[in-house]
Amino acid sequence: QVQLVESGGGLVQTGGSITVSCAASGPTFPSNGLGWFRQAPGKEREFVAAMRWNSDMTYYADSVKGRFTISRENAKNAVNLQMNDLRPEDTAVYTCAAPGRFLYGSNWYYSGSYATWGRGTQVTVSS
Repeated sequence: QVQLVESGGGLVQTGGSITVSCAASGPTFPSNGLGWFRQAPGKEREFVAAMRWNSDMTYYADSVKGRFTISRENAKNAVNLQMNDLRPEDTAVYTCAAPGRFLYGSNWYYSGSYATWGRGTQVTVSS
């Protein structure tokens, strides 16, 4: 089973940038793609972004579109989430996840589509 480990979180000022990474390891690499979710204190977990391997198709939540970029780093079996123009409302624990089945279309946006989760990395945006 694949293991996912996030890194790169931290404290950043409003308008700043940070990149978080998700390294995948284990006997099987996620075959379909990877997604990023976030959860702020007192709020539900929400979809942030996802990437589908075979087409490099990407999916973004409306709240981050144009500010965040998901990309794959093949040499490191990693997926990065570059976050620009950060806002205090982006403060959350960011967690990557691997699908439990082949996903297509809107399935990428739902947490129930993912079977394996990392532990998350904290991103805090100060105002």
